[in-house]
Amino acid sequence: MTDVAPREVLQTVDDPQLGTDILSQGLVTDVTVEDGVVSVSVALGAPHAPVANEISRRIEGAFEERGVEAVVSTEPETAGHEDGGPLSGVTNVIAVASGKGGVGKSTVAVNLAASMARRGARVGILDADVYGPNIPRMLDARERPDVTEDKHLVPVERHGLSVMSMEFITEGEGPVIWRGPMVDKVITQLLDDVAWGTLDYLVVDLPPGTGDTQLTLLQRVPVTGAVVVTTPQAVAVDDADRGMQMFSEYDTPVLGVVENMSGFVCPDCGSEHDIFNSGGGQALAESFDLPFLGSVPLDPEIRTRGDDGRPVALDETTETGRAFHELTAAVMDNTSLVHRRERSDE
Repeated sequence: MTDVAPREVLQTVDDPQLGTDILSQGLVTDVTVEDGVVSVSVALGAPHAPVANEISRRIEGAFEERGVEAVVSTEPETAGHEDGGPLSGVTNVIAVASGKGGVGKSTVAVNLAASMARRGARVGILDADVYGPNIPRMLDARERPDVTEDKHLVPVERHGLSVMSMEFITEGEGPVIWRGPMVDKVITQLLDDVAWGTLDYLVVDLPPGTGDTQLTLLQRVPVTGAVVVTTPQAVAVDDADRGMQMFSEYDTPVLGVVENMSGFVCPDCGSEHDIFNSGGGQALAESFDLPFLGSVPLDPEIRTRGDDGRPVALDETTETGRAFHELTAAVMDNTSLVHRRERSDE
């Protein structure tokens, strides 16, 4: 096989979402041939995303059809921080946001992170909800973090996740009553003074609304994309609409909309009830021409698992666990899509 032949084969491999070949998109970063084996490096941006695995399989299959063995490796890109910086080892920063409180945003963030880790990704979760940090309880992570010799906090490990929360700093004593500059300072500390290490995804649980925390994150960190959480009811959808506009102003891609508490199935009679209405999340996604990531039912098991520190996404045998796993797959695929579109536009 000549040096030209591998690239000719790669021109026959189409991107399943964009429909164009991966070579013209600029996804192929290196091709080598040694002892009859072709090694292909591709920049897919979202490790362990189903679409990334599919592209790898298509590459291997294209060469296999020609009787040639191919080995595919991915080259993750960092989130845009300088080499040696605190987030220099983070490939993707995923913000989880909501327009209002009480829609289950933290629940979605925790289960999204847990499901990513179950897929084999290296995942961190940052509880940036400075006024109401709930992640430590939801992951049963209450101990104080260690400190490195260079004065960086070491995230607490739970369920394969690297966890950091404002509660670890304040020890959860009393209400947090801060003005904007103080919020900016603590968020910067949680980003810059934490030894995050090498991560495929850093999931950031934002407070509800469009306040100082959101602005600090969007101004200081190259956020790969945002996941917007709402319930079906009109009031929640209206507030989520304003959050969408905030991300648009900062040119932050919205990976999609999650509709939480979408329906309740009575355990006694089996009938389904739309307690918070239905379809609001999907309508919101359609109005902004964004992906609808999926619905999560109103399931008492979510509350039980959250209170006990065992995210329901860790159990894929339940309907709710599968729902979180499916929406996580969609988030990861859309994260990869953001990266691939950027490379295609270069």
